[in-house]
Amino acid sequence: MTELTDRQPLVTRMRAFGTTIFAQMSALALETGSVNLGQGFPDTDGPAEILEAATRAINSGHNQYPPGPGVLPLREAISEHQLTYYGLDYDPNGEILVTAGATEAITAAILALCEPGDEVIAFEPTYDSYAASIAMAHAVLKPVRLDGPDFALDHDRLLAQVTDRTKLLLINTPHNPTGRVLTETELGWIRDLAVERDLIVITDEVYEHLVYEGVHRPLATFEGMRERTIQVSSAGKTFAVTGWKVGWVCSTPELVSAVTTTKQFLTFVNAGPLQYAVAEGLRLPPERLAEVGQRLKAARDQLAEGLTSAGIPPFRCQGTYFLTSDVSVLGYDDGVDFCFDLPKKVGVVAIPSRLFYLDPGPAKSYVRFAFCKKPAVLAEAAERLARLR
Repeated sequence: MTELTDRQPLVTRMRAFGTTIFAQMSALALETGSVNLGQGFPDTDGPAEILEAATRAINSGHNQYPPGPGVLPLREAISEHQLTYYGLDYDPNGEILVTAGATEAITAAILALCEPGDEVIAFEPTYDSYAASIAMAHAVLKPVRLDGPDFALDHDRLLAQVTDRTKLLLINTPHNPTGRVLTETELGWIRDLAVERDLIVITDEVYEHLVYEGVHRPLATFEGMRERTIQVSSAGKTFAVTGWKVGWVCSTPELVSAVTTTKQFLTFVNAGPLQYAVAEGLRLPPERLAEVGQRLKAARDQLAEGLTSAGIPPFRCQGTYFLTSDVSVLGYDDGVDFCFDLPKKVGVVAIPSRLFYLDPGPAKSYVRFAFCKKPAVLAEAAERLARLR
C-alpha cells in the first residue's frame, strides 16, 4: 500500500484558514463551564408561525430536491419583500436565486466573477468567510479598515485601495462585527466609485432587519446601482433560525445567471421544506418581523450595561448581534490574550476582533461579545464579568 508523503495536502492559499477561533472558543467554553458570548447564534427561536410552517412543509411532502433557483413561493415572497420594504422590483423568474445561506451566496458570487489576481475591496474587520472565499477564487483581498470608536468609513482609505485590478466591492451593512450602519453619505461614496470605475458591488445585508439606530438603505436603491449590485440576504438573522441556511441573491438576470453557474456546483440546492417556511415568514406583518429586532435591542442594552459596569464599556452598536470593547483599559494590548484568560478568570467566552483583520492596528485590543442570548444568560454573564473590576 502506497503511503502519503509528508507534504502538506492543503493548498497554500488556504493554509491560513484552519480551525476557526469560534470552534476553539466554543470548546473552551465547554471545558470551563463558561457563558458563551463568542459565536453569534441566538438561543431563542424566532416567530412561531415560521416554525409551524416548516413542520407543515415537511408533513406535506416538500422533502425532495427543490428547483435550482429555489421554490417559486419563496422567490415570489423575496420579490414582494424587496418591493415592500425598499421599492426594489426584482422578477422572481431570473432575478432571484435561493442559496445555502448568505455565505454560499457571497462565495458563489466571488467565484463567478473573479479571475486570478483580481482584487476585492472589503471593510475590515471582515466577516471571516470573506477572506477564505476570495482566496478560493485566487483573488486578492484589499481591506479598508474601519476604526473605533465610531467605525466610520474613511473616504480616502476607500479610494486608496482602488487599482486597475479592482473587480468587486464587498459591502457589509449593518456591519458585522462593529454594528455600524452606513450613512447615506458613505453609501453615496461607494455608489460614485462603483459607477465611475464600472465596478460590481456585492452587498451583504443579512442584518437588514436588526437595526437599532439609524436606517438601513440598500445600495441597490441608489441611482445607477441596481444593475451593478448583487444584493445578498438570508432568513437566519431576520427570523433567528441561523441553522436553516436559507439565503438569496437579488440582481440582474446576467449577474444572477453568473452566480447560479457556480452555486449549482457548491450545494446544488438546499433546505427544500424550509424554503416554503421562509416564504411564509417574509409575508408576516412588519410588526412581526420587527419583534426579533426589538428583543435583540433590549439584549444589546442589557449586555452594554454589564460591560460598562465591568470597566470595558462597548463602542456604539447600531445593529447586528455584537458589541465591541477595547480591553486595553484592563492592561491587555492583545485581545487574544484577554479572550483566552477570560474563561478561566470569570467564566465568560468572547472573540478577539484582531482575527477579523489583516492588519488590526489599534483594534489589536478589541474584543467582540455576542448579545443574541436570553436575558438570564446575559445577566449571568454580566455578574461574572463584574469580577473583572
